[in-house]
Amino acid sequence: MAFTASVTTKGVCVRTSSFPRLHIDVGYTMESMTDDTPQRLTIDQVDQSLPLDQWKPRLADYGRRRHLSYTLDFDTRVHTLGDPGEGWDEAAKAMHLKNRELTRQRLGAEFGTDALEAKVQNFIDIGSKPFSVLAYHNRLFDEVRRAFVIGAYYPALVGACALGERILNHLILDLRAQYGHTLEYKKVYRKDSFDDWGVVIDVLEAWEVLLPKAVSEFRALMTLRHRSIHFNVSTYSTLREDALAAILHMREIIDQQFTAFGLRPWFILGTKGHIFIKREWEKNPFVKAYYLPTCPFVGPYFAISFTHGLRFHDHNDYGNGVWTDEEFAQVFNDRTFERMPPTD
Repeated sequence: MAFTASVTTKGVCVRTSSFPRLHIDVGYTMESMTDDTPQRLTIDQVDQSLPLDQWKPRLADYGRRRHLSYTLDFDTRVHTLGDPGEGWDEAAKAMHLKNRELTRQRLGAEFGTDALEAKVQNFIDIGSKPFSVLAYHNRLFDEVRRAFVIGAYYPALVGACALGERILNHLILDLRAQYGHTLEYKKVYRKDSFDDWGVVIDVLEAWEVLLPKAVSEFRALMTLRHRSIHFNVSTYSTLREDALAAILHMREIIDQQFTAFGLRPWFILGTKGHIFIKREWEKNPFVKAYYLPTCPFVGPYFAISFTHGLRFHDHNDYGNGVWTDEEFAQVFNDRTFERMPPTD
């Protein structure tokens, strides 16, 4: 997976250029944990390009692995553009001011130096780009953000609303077959696209696909969408305000529903430095469709390298037995460098 990065003390911009199935380097065996049975299937023997259901449950050490939530598509450079904090020492202030000026220069190179102050303020107002696991909306949301920064407020407004509708359609079309037993299925099983946001949001809420905060943000964006897309003369006078509101609603939706990090019901609590998906949530239709395909199935001693692009390294075999999520978290938190596989 190729990526580009611009790094400062507190802000990073990383954009993935492609989203293939993540590759896990294997070939290292933890001898103290392995079983010599010839029929034992380990992760180095499977074709990981195949659907997960075809090989994951058959792994001999399935009970000791979890899906790692990981992404390389985010932009936190906005955090470098504020003023130094109160109580900072002079060295910290100087470093922050240097990084702020570097970020401003990079924004000028990226968006043009004409009206740079306005562009920088627009960039500050839309906030950071959330850490998201979903490829298609990362790219489209980036285009919406860029339109706003350069002052193209109407394209930004319409783009944010259209992206919201696209995400709702994807959720229904990708997941409805899993809810054929519900009353709500009758409302959405025939069509190939949907423009009635109210119906779609109600259905996804009833299926408990959307988190409560995402539901409220979608409803707020729906109101803004109806007022903006259908002719309304007042749109001219509130264009920047509406575009900013739409982007912030969309940002919160992505962060709530598709984040790679944070407190979400499907993430294991208490792991240090990395986030993993709970075993019981692996069968959830939403998590199964949107998280598992891009989240590598690793053991607690995995390692990551960037020398040849993003690569995950792991042991072939973690032995017999089943760890609870809490036990997995404990083993991960207690791991030492010596237990991790080589990355060269």
